[in-house]
This record gives sequence, C-alpha cells and structure tokens, in this order.
Amino acid sequence: MKKSLWSIWMLLLVLAGCTGQVAHEVPSSVPDTEEPARESRSERVEGDFVYRLVSEQGEYAAGEQVQLYAELEYTGKEDEITISHAASPFWFPIRELTREYDISYGMNEPLLHTTLKKGEPLREYYKGAYGYNGEDNDAYKQFIKSLDNGFPEGRYVVYGSADFLVQAPEIEGEAEAPDVYKLTTEIEFVVK
Repeated sequence: MKKSLWSIWMLLLVLAGCTGQVAHEVPSSVPDTEEPARESRSERVEGDFVYRLVSEQGEYAAGEQVQLYAELEYTGKEDEITISHAASPFWFPIRELTREYDISYGMNEPLLHTTLKKGEPLREYYKGAYGYNGEDNDAYKQFIKSLDNGFPEGRYVVYGSADFLVQAPEIEGEAEAPDVYKLTTEIEFVVK
C-alpha cells in the first residue's frame, strides 16, 4: 500500500512539474515600511541542512550590479545526499518597500536531482526571473522593465527559500515518502 501511495504521489509531483513555469510570490503578510531594517545575510538550519541567503553588500549605488545569492549545505552523516527540486532549489521573491511593489520569481518546475557533498555548499546567484501581466498598472510595468538595467533606488526585502525533497531510504523493499523541505529566511538591501 505504501509503495502504491508513493508512486501516486511521485506521479502527481512529476505531472505538476511538467506544467511549465510558476512564480513564488512575496508572502501576503508584508512588513510595514517603518519596520527596522533586516541584515544583508541570513542563515537557517533545519535537520542536516543549512540555507543561507546573502546580499554581498547592504547598500548599492543606483546602477550598480546587486549581488544576491543562496547556498544550501548538507551537514549530515553521509558523504553526500541527493535532493530533488524544480529548475533550482532556490527562490528569490522580492518586495520593494518604498513603492510597495512585489517582484515575483518565476521558474520552470521539472523534477531535477542534485547531489550535495557534505560540507560543500551549493551556491546560486539571483538571475532576475520577473514579469508583469496586462492587468498591472503602467507605473508597475515601467518599474519591472527598469529592472533590466539594475534595481532602481529603493529598499528591498528578499523573501528567499530553498524548496527540495530528500528521498528516504527503502526499508524492507518499500519506499518511504520523501522528506519535504522549505527553508525560508529574509534579507534586505538598499539602492541609493
């Protein structure tokens, strides 16, 4: 029974992954712009994993390239472990607090596998996967278009996450359901 439930679950996951591109949105509980600033680096530990979200600087000049990256490090007992994820395990939705604009982060969702070696972080830089739709107002569309030339002046919060699965080992010929991880944290940077 467990094996058939596991097979159905994996089939649904694969089918969902074949539907194309999805966007992680900024959380609905958005902070008030008067809230104190966050750090430009944050770390979250869960089980055998460390997730880091980093802006290489807390403040950038207008037109300067903003350098954001995420890391996932395995710290468990094994020499290596394989995780399953979308096109990347990392998501970078952003909220610009000055204008109160959300910058979603879209990504294709195939089911990919990555092997993490113990103590060697997997690092990925923010690539800017954003857009707008026909219902958005012109000011927002102009803001999104301007991101192609770098982040405009403002205060930005990155609501990063690492989303992935770890397959549990088979016990007596039956596959267990995978462990699902969604490690989240927030950082902030300013463009002046």
